[in-house]
Amino acid sequence: MEPNSLPTEIILAQPRTTLGRVYLNWNPQPGHYVDVEGQFYTVLERRQRYRLRSGRYRLHNIALYVQSAPRPQEMSQVDGRWVIGDVTCRYNAGSELVRCAVNPDGPCAGCRAYEPN
Repeated sequence: MEPNSLPTEIILAQPRTTLGRVYLNWNPQPGHYVDVEGQFYTVLERRQRYRLRSGRYRLHNIALYVQSAPRPQEMSQVDGRWVIGDVTCRYNAGSELVRCAVNPDGPCAGCRAYEPN
């Protein structure tokens, strides 16, 4: 454990389950990706928890609510932000969280609804 790191609880949003506690050396914000034991997750929400000690509230731990993310090779950078799925498809949502309206869980390869832009 590093001296400046705090315990971070990783919580899967749907279904709500705790994936574990880790010590991170950076502060992930919503939209960032975290790697927990080889599985990628997108941060949906970050909550800080405080404790009262010696008359002052001090940061005690951090909770990250996450959802499963695609493998990095299914992601592209468009206009400075990450987008998942095939960006050449007409139905691509242009989002870090959802691939498209037709097939939001993917995969894009071999999708029947593919239409080029």
